[in-house]
Amino acid sequence: MDARERQDAIVRRARLEGGVAVAALAAGFGVTTDTVRRDLARLQRHGMLRRVHGGALPVERAGRQAALDVSEPVHAAGKNRIGKAAAAYVPREGSVLIDAGTTTARLAELLPTDGDLTVVTNGVAIALQLARRSRCAGQLLGGWVRSRTLDQVGTCALRSLADLHVDVAFVATDGVSTRHGLTTPDLVEAETKRAMVAAADRVGLVAGSRKLGQVHVAPVAGRRADRRARDRRS
Repeated sequence: MDARERQDAIVRRARLEGGVAVAALAAGFGVTTDTVRRDLARLQRHGMLRRVHGGALPVERAGRQAALDVSEPVHAAGKNRIGKAAAAYVPREGSVLIDAGTTTARLAELLPTDGDLTVVTNGVAIALQLARRSRCAGQLLGGWVRSRTLDQVGTCALRSLADLHVDVAFVATDGVSTRHGLTTPDLVEAETKRAMVAAADRVGLVAGSRKLGQVHVAPVAGRRADRRARDRRS
C-alpha cells in the first residue's frame, strides 16, 4: 500500500469510527508512528482531518462539540429533566464535582440551597452560576479554557484533579455504548473526564438518549478506558 492509498484508508476509517489514534494506525498499517503523523499532517493541510493530541478527527465531526451559545437551547426540556433527576443524588453536605456542559449546567441550577456543599467544576459558566449562590462554595479546577465550550482541560486541570477527592462526580459525555463505554471526540477532554472519574467515590453520568449508541475516538470510562489504564500500568 502506497502513501496515497494509506491516507485514503485513514480518512475512511476516521469517518467510520469517529476518529483515529496514531498508535493504532501505525500497528494496523505496519508503519512507524512518525509515518502516520506525516500522513495526518498532509490530510490536515488538505482539509480532510483535524489533528488532535494522539490522533485525528474527521472534519465532519471535528466541530461536533457545538459552541456553548449554540448548544444551550437544544433539547432544553430533556436537559431540564436530566438535571432534575441528577439533582436527587446530590448530598446536602459534602463535595461534588460537576463536568462542564449545558446539561450539567441544569444540574448546577438545581443544587440544594439549604446545605453546605463544596462544588468543583471545570465549566466557567457553571462557576458563574455558583458564585451567585450563598450556600455553595464553588471552585474552578484551573487550566486551559476553550473558547467555544468554556471548559477547562489540560495539564493544570489534571494536576488539580490528581489532588482532589469528592463524594460524587457528575460527568457528561458524547457517546454511550455497551461495548465501548463512554467516549468523546476530543482526546484532551477525555483525559480530563477520566481524571474526574478517578477523583470521586461515586460517579453519575449526565447525558441524553441521543448519545446512546454513539462511539468516538477517545475513551472516558468503560471497557476501552479500563483497557487503556491496564496498558499504561503494564
